[in-house]
Amino acid sequence: RAAMPITASSGSAAFAKARPDLDGLIKRRFFYRQAFEIYGGVAGFYTYGPPGAAVKQNLLALWRKHFVIEENLMEVDDTNIMPHDVLFTSGHVERFNDFIVKDSSDANRFWRADKLLEEVMEAKMADKACTPEQKVEYQKVHAQADAYSAEQLSQVFAQYGIKAPESGAELTPPEEFNLMFATPIGPSGMIQGYLRPETAQGIFLNFKFCLEQNNYAMPFGIAQVGKAFRNEIAPRSGLIRQREFTQAEIEYFVHPQKKAHPKFAAVGSLQLELLPSPQQLAAQPAVRMSLAEAVAAGTVANETLGFFIGRTYQFLVRAGCKAEHIRFRQHLPDEMAHYACDCWDAEIEMSLGWVECVGIADRSAYDLTVHAKATNTPLIAEEPFEVPVKVERYGLSKKAAAALGKSFKKDAKRVAGKLDEMSAEELKALKATAEAEGKASLTVSDCGGSDTFEIANELLVFEATTTIMHVEKYTPNVIEPSFGIDRILTAIYEHTYSVRAKEGDAPEEPPPKKGDKKDSTADAKPGVLAFPPEVAPYKCVVLPLDMRIVRECEYAGMRDALRATLSEQGLQYKVDESGASIGKRYARSDELGIPFAITIDEDCLKQFKADAASATATLRERDSTRQVRLPLSTIAQTVAQLCSASSLTWDELDADFAGTGADPKVAYLKQMGVEEALSAAVTALAKEKPADPMKWLSARFAAL
Repeated sequence: RAAMPITASSGSAAFAKARPDLDGLIKRRFFYRQAFEIYGGVAGFYTYGPPGAAVKQNLLALWRKHFVIEENLMEVDDTNIMPHDVLFTSGHVERFNDFIVKDSSDANRFWRADKLLEEVMEAKMADKACTPEQKVEYQKVHAQADAYSAEQLSQVFAQYGIKAPESGAELTPPEEFNLMFATPIGPSGMIQGYLRPETAQGIFLNFKFCLEQNNYAMPFGIAQVGKAFRNEIAPRSGLIRQREFTQAEIEYFVHPQKKAHPKFAAVGSLQLELLPSPQQLAAQPAVRMSLAEAVAAGTVANETLGFFIGRTYQFLVRAGCKAEHIRFRQHLPDEMAHYACDCWDAEIEMSLGWVECVGIADRSAYDLTVHAKATNTPLIAEEPFEVPVKVERYGLSKKAAAALGKSFKKDAKRVAGKLDEMSAEELKALKATAEAEGKASLTVSDCGGSDTFEIANELLVFEATTTIMHVEKYTPNVIEPSFGIDRILTAIYEHTYSVRAKEGDAPEEPPPKKGDKKDSTADAKPGVLAFPPEVAPYKCVVLPLDMRIVRECEYAGMRDALRATLSEQGLQYKVDESGASIGKRYARSDELGIPFAITIDEDCLKQFKADAASATATLRERDSTRQVRLPLSTIAQTVAQLCSASSLTWDELDADFAGTGADPKVAYLKQMGVEEALSAAVTALAKEKPADPMKWLSARFAAL
């Protein structure tokens, strides 16, 4: 396992210390394991087991609830395979690259250049001989590692004498390596396709149709959740850097000049750890400020970007990440995409240090613009002007446009489109060239290729026109929060894991299968995953106190009725009827992060035999291990309330049922002897069977 970065805090060191025990628990309880493990596995691929798959699906359900439902977003589900033209237009074919360096003595040893540079800088900072001045220098290089060009990387590698880690041999010059998985489409293989490297492009391609479904109202957002694929140079660190992973992305479309958000006030007071680019370049620590202050100061570009930063923070905390280990880092100027206005990463501190888990970017209008240009499809929105606007335009005359069509036929749209994009000054310069030489050259570059056309002077007839515009047509800008679900899951596992002070029996391990290596559990620690109930894989576990309870003939009917009510409430649950002690079974459920345990004991059985409606069972809470006794008939509804976003908390429930283990009203009736008297009266009434039971009861109580 890689050493913890020197830039990490003492909190990160605590995560690193606990990580070996957590890894053992994750593997033992099959939250996830390396895919194809029985074949030796392949780096960068993981399989989620039953509890891990449940946690992941619950996290996605929470994400949809937090964003899609609460922010009234639309959702699409696009394909995993995309044709070449789409990803060529988006820039992925040419620019979706990382730099790779290889051992000059062994081409089979290679590294991602920026990550190797980061590791070298971390090692230098960890050196006891490192001076404060050197540490600042190394921090600056570390911060800019993934923003360097190939030439800059070569210079930095030479400056610090960086060699191949294993052999000490010279490294080859950094080369671009495209991260997309190519795949032919169709039996002929003539259509080039790729596994999508992100889910975002499927949203941009369907913007036009979603805008229609939104009744052309702006602003609005579109979400997509699904798999993305990247042929990582050096996949490592478990779920952190995979070749197949899950993304959840939002594209929120806004007017280019109207980026205020109506709900910004709801998050403006949030105090967050921000690491703006000036602080990074000066090797200074993060600053703490409210989002309102950050937007007002221009640190965060606009309210909509700030709103999604705030909502992202709230989601991460709600999902189980510790607030004190979350910060937002701004992209450096040379790290940011050329079309972006502002970009921030939500970084979560883990055993590996600060890890980027969410990217929140103002991508301007780049994606819609390039796809519209490549397909000649208007990807625009419209809004009425409050006051009609005069617009002066300089372009082809109608006669010239018609003549252009006859002259260039199938290429006429491409030529006219290019002329339409040019400014008045550019058109006048083109006309001057045509008048001097009798023709002018025009180069058109789009998804149809890059072609140069010769246009005769007589076809280049331009005119100035004035139009009264009642409706504004514009290409929307987009704010994009992009969530790496698997990375967030890694943070949740680390932030919720702890070891409970040992009480009673240690967790029992399943026996090894024949041929498996023996995995000793003699030293297994009683680990607890304190998942928030909304994320937990199972909401409760049903436990008979011991095997005597299981053997009672009434138990099966009681258990099945309870299972039915849990299912009706939509709750995931487990039943553990093994012969292990109750303490051992509590420990097993704590390892799985199950927040509540329903224990059926002798009292519950006796009550059920006498009157099924009066039966009560014990409900145990995982984190505090406190228990309360509740009516069996309503316990599923109570668990459902505790596991949802409702206002009921465990502390409130515990206060209502404190001390006696029963409802305070029931406790009062029992204390005053009313319960006993009522029970005796009802028994006598059943024997007597009087004609007027109410009169008979009144007379009996009057005589008391």
